[in-house]
Amino acid sequence: MAQVILGESEGIESALRRFKRQVSKAGIFQDMRKNRHFETPLEKEKRKAIAKQKQRKRHSQSRY
Repeated sequence: MAQVILGESEGIESALRRFKRQVSKAGIFQDMRKNRHFETPLEKEKRKAIAKQKQRKRHSQSRY
């Protein structure tokens, strides 16, 4: 969990920037998007297979 403690004479803008940076480093938004909808095991397999195919295609194109 991301937490920011406001220092003395620190503006809210800088604290908000630090909070956003911590949230992005922790991967909270990515996790939230990933778990937004329930995914059946079959859908998960299909998504992973498509991602693997894309990765292979990109990898084979970069060789030549």
